[in-house]
Amino acid sequence: MARLNALGQPIGEPLDGWQAPPRPTATVLDGAWARLERLDPDRHGRALHEANALDTEGRNWTYLPVGPFTSFDDYDRWLRAVAAAADPYFFAIIDRASGQPVGVAAYLRIDPAAGSIEVGHINFSPRAQRTSVATDAMFLMMRHAFGLGYRRYEWKCDALNAPSRSAAERLGFSYEGLFRQATIYKGRSRDTAWYSILDHEFPALERAYLAWLAPGNRDAGGRQVRRLPDLIAEARRA
Repeated sequence: MARLNALGQPIGEPLDGWQAPPRPTATVLDGAWARLERLDPDRHGRALHEANALDTEGRNWTYLPVGPFTSFDDYDRWLRAVAAAADPYFFAIIDRASGQPVGVAAYLRIDPAAGSIEVGHINFSPRAQRTSVATDAMFLMMRHAFGLGYRRYEWKCDALNAPSRSAAERLGFSYEGLFRQATIYKGRSRDTAWYSILDHEFPALERAYLAWLAPGNRDAGGRQVRRLPDLIAEARRA
């Protein structure tokens, strides 16, 4: 039953003792499969460009606001512009096994006063796609955001981007709705699909991720034994 104020109107739950979290300042997030480092064009740029070049058709860039980049110089200019920003706050995703950068992701629309933060600008090169590195990277960013004290963790994408929508659901985000004609990019209209995870939902998700990342969840060939969505569903029922 909703709380009522003195006028009999329904109002939201109080946030006794809640304080606005700080803005992200982490430079390194270490995980089992991935290591996230604050994006540094000098250290990460060339390897990222080479990894992205494996996507010869440019499919990774269709739903991103930039790219594909025809040359390293063009990519380097973009990297230097975004690496200098505080929002979006970019990380390079490192494959711990190879030590090489294999993608990027960022915090954006950072709103400490509302306790809201979004993950986006995600670009997994072919070296990261459908790997444990990619999943671990998303978990590291999620856990760090909630660890700082954020209440709401968002994922937004072009509503036509089926792989991104599938990834959000696999990672434990809840679909919230469609913002029609929300923006324009690359000369075309975009309906935006909204997803989120709330702070009180994260403990169950964290249990599921840790179970998925555990060494015992890999067979002799390194393949997962239990799927992340199954572990998430089980953790939510507990």
